[in-house]
Amino acid sequence: MSIQPEEFINENEIKFLDILANMQEGYFEVDLSGDFIFFNNAMCFILGYSHNEMTGMNYRQYTDTENAKELFDVFNSVYKTGEPVKEFDWQIIRKDRSKRCVEASISPLKDPPGKIKGFRGIVHDITERKQTEIKLQKTLDSLKKSVCTTIQVLVSALESKDPYTAGHQLRVAHLACAIAEEMGLTLDKIDGLRMASIIHDIGKLTIPVEILSKPTTLTRLEFSLIKEHSHSGFEMLKDVESIWSLAEIVHQHHERMNGTGYPRHLQGDEILLEARILAVADVVEAMAAHRPYRASLGIEVALEEIEENKGILYDAVAADACIRLFKQKGYQLAQEGKSNSTWASTQKVTLLSDIEHD
Repeated sequence: MSIQPEEFINENEIKFLDILANMQEGYFEVDLSGDFIFFNNAMCFILGYSHNEMTGMNYRQYTDTENAKELFDVFNSVYKTGEPVKEFDWQIIRKDRSKRCVEASISPLKDPPGKIKGFRGIVHDITERKQTEIKLQKTLDSLKKSVCTTIQVLVSALESKDPYTAGHQLRVAHLACAIAEEMGLTLDKIDGLRMASIIHDIGKLTIPVEILSKPTTLTRLEFSLIKEHSHSGFEMLKDVESIWSLAEIVHQHHERMNGTGYPRHLQGDEILLEARILAVADVVEAMAAHRPYRASLGIEVALEEIEENKGILYDAVAADACIRLFKQKGYQLAQEGKSNSTWASTQKVTLLSDIEHD
């Protein structure tokens, strides 16, 4: 005997109700006032009420004032737009007054002509997940504090040996973060870049102070010792537990896009983005500020260097962001030295050695 349409519909209804009765996620339907008109067993379990107790219950009865407003705003958005809202989370208050965090996807409930008559949603309890996220965040915050403390100790040690280098690192960090923000990097990446920038020259602790502060041109041997500072910094930081790649950023801040940098002659995308940004900030600050062995070259000369060698020595996107900051947005280096354009133009032949000295 063939199945008649009515029987087919009834069979599907039975299957649908059976699925709802046995699924772990809560399912509900409410009218425009937010009163329950249908719900499954899982919804009762999530809220801790019996079927009879939940029948006709309004959402305000199992939420506090703040969460009730948030839920109302979601219902209102679905009603006005006709579009569902996915993965919305809020806090419920169970019958036993315990609080749980739930996540729901809410969509419009329509009558046969297509007019919205209420809302339906799928709900699942995410309390354990939220608690895990909170614990993880606390762990990350603790780790960040530990890293900050370690970095502060390192900066203090370097400042006691070479006050200039410590000041240079802080100015570079400020500029590097401004460039990163201009490029649209996430706050987390900017935080990591800030940490690395503040200690990017930490390896200079291994270099004799008479070389660091030498007011004349370095010998080939002295320059080779200076070039070791990025690797020395890596060795000092590689065992520091951090959520950021601090050691590698420090290791790579003298690498160049075309592979002519040091210590590993990395090229292009082999260099971390944070290290590429740091390289631009480091060069601009080094050229624009006064040094023991030369006067300031000036910010204009520094920006010319970045413009002329973007995509060659320096990351093009980072270079453009840096140039925009100074030329369009009024960025200024802290304690920037005054430029002497005549002297700078005559000294440009020694530009690269000046940069590497820093």
